[in-house]
Amino acid sequence: MQVISRWYVAAMLAVMALVGAGAAWAGVGQPSPWEIGPQQSATPVMDDIVWFHNLLLVIITLITLFVLVLLLIVIVRFNARANPMPSRITHNTLLEILWTITPIAILLVIAIFSFKFLFFQLNTPKADLTVKATGKQWFWTYTYPDQKLEFDSIMLSDKERQARLDKDPKADVPRLLSVDNELVVPVNKTVVVQVTGADVIHSWAVPSFGVKIDAVPGRLNETWFKAEREGTYHGQCSELCGKDHAFMPITVRVVSEQAFNAWLADTRKAHPDWTTAEVDVPRKVAAAGQD
Repeated sequence: MQVISRWYVAAMLAVMALVGAGAAWAGVGQPSPWEIGPQQSATPVMDDIVWFHNLLLVIITLITLFVLVLLLIVIVRFNARANPMPSRITHNTLLEILWTITPIAILLVIAIFSFKFLFFQLNTPKADLTVKATGKQWFWTYTYPDQKLEFDSIMLSDKERQARLDKDPKADVPRLLSVDNELVVPVNKTVVVQVTGADVIHSWAVPSFGVKIDAVPGRLNETWFKAEREGTYHGQCSELCGKDHAFMPITVRVVSEQAFNAWLADTRKAHPDWTTAEVDVPRKVAAAGQD
């Protein structure tokens, strides 16, 4: 039994080391080599997801080790050589109560935290900034309705990516994840993202934000995030949407509020065609009916 206890402690230390290593190796805003855990969190929602992930990892590890210990005890103590006269015990009331109540208690703990985090994700707070993301084959169109700004975000080709690296060798332009026009948002602000599809079903997903929501044609889904650190965060369409599904990345650049306002001003000057006019839909429909 001492040998089993030592193996148990060693296994637990290994699991905790792997969890820590996964957090340490996780890339900032993008996947990294040998990553074994979630990407580094940048939002309160993702903080909860990472914590819940680690909790479940500990629970399932303890269950696995407990079952392994029981199997080893059975193999060692109750084989035909060590126990030539098998026991004829048919049941044990205490054991039956324990192996009924214990799984229920474990599932209740998991359910409590699961529902708590789920409600936190689904209860959208008041928006500091609203953005609409429209999935198209095979790029994203971003609209800032309050700022009357709209533009397309398309993956950089290898030549475009290399051109940026030639200008700035330290530029954050990972292959298959970089886009020509990033979604820019201010740090520490609640950003509500309204998501829809223009042709087929897409999915807007940014792992570091803990966000993944379907973009369904004819339907407006809604999610939110509050990035707590500046930086560039990458995601991808996560719903099979056609032949170029793998080439439909998402890039979100989180900047200070001052930098965001400066970006808005500079973008309007550089791209006046991106500015959208406010449309009075009821009036336009009524006018069409009069014709």
